[in-house]
Amino acid sequence: MTDLAIHLDQVHKRFGNVHALRGADLKVPRGTIFALIGPNGAGKTTLFGLCCGFLGADRGKVEVLGGAPDPTRLKGRLGALPQDALLGRDITVREHLVFLGRLQGLDVPTAEREATRVLGLVDLGDLGDRRAGALSHGQVKRVGVAQAFLGSPDLILLDEPTAGLDPRHAHDLRLLIRGQRGAQTIVVSSHNLQELEAICDEAAFMEKGVTIESGNVATLTAQDAEFFIQLAPGPEPLAALRARIADTTFIWDLERRTLRVRFQPAPGRVAEDVIAEVLRELLAAGARVCALGKGRSLEQRYLEQAAPPAVSAP
Repeated sequence: MTDLAIHLDQVHKRFGNVHALRGADLKVPRGTIFALIGPNGAGKTTLFGLCCGFLGADRGKVEVLGGAPDPTRLKGRLGALPQDALLGRDITVREHLVFLGRLQGLDVPTAEREATRVLGLVDLGDLGDRRAGALSHGQVKRVGVAQAFLGSPDLILLDEPTAGLDPRHAHDLRLLIRGQRGAQTIVVSSHNLQELEAICDEAAFMEKGVTIESGNVATLTAQDAEFFIQLAPGPEPLAALRARIADTTFIWDLERRTLRVRFQPAPGRVAEDVIAEVLRELLAAGARVCALGKGRSLEQRYLEQAAPPAVSAP
């Protein structure tokens, strides 16, 4: 069995004159929480449609859970939340979930138990008998998330899962997603990069139908090779730092009074050791430290990489 839940290799997809995917590559390891990042029109929703088997690629290879993305083969193994999931207004929430559970191959008793379970996951256990048309926008979104977890599928695709949720329920959903690490593979598409950085192990940046970079979140954000220190007004001992600490790059932003430190990690030289070394020098020179952080934000890293890519015609 492959260790990848999703594998795309040079995938192209057109809709008339719109070239939605222009040679997209993607590798999603099993058991990870994976972030799919890009602006509107980057091809994220099209990629989800290919993985579900709702769309076919014009060119390239798409593998999902070790085989072709055939909806029959993936029934019960893949759950998905579309960005604009709709509910039948004149049926109850429970009836909606039981119906979807039946489509996933569950028998009626199991579908009913699963409906109760997933409603509990999104804190809607008391609304199972309410008609969907009477739900608020946020409640509809939470039911959509719940249906993606029906039957505990191996792979779950979530398109903007926290959009429209209040802060408490968005927080609870992040905890739910993070809690599935290792048990299920979850791919999350969102414009909230701070949220993705908090819950995801791996990430891929997309721009104009192309995957421009992917990898471990800690590596993408340089958690092990870069940190910053913000100084209050006072001494700025840059010359002493450069003289005393070798194999390290110091970048001083005078306007923000922020010192960015970059180094090459090696055995015996981890980030915490370099941070301690730099802090000792700064404090000995009378510098006043007011903030410190490791790496760059996922948002900053994305913006650095998101220049329009050069693409070749198919």
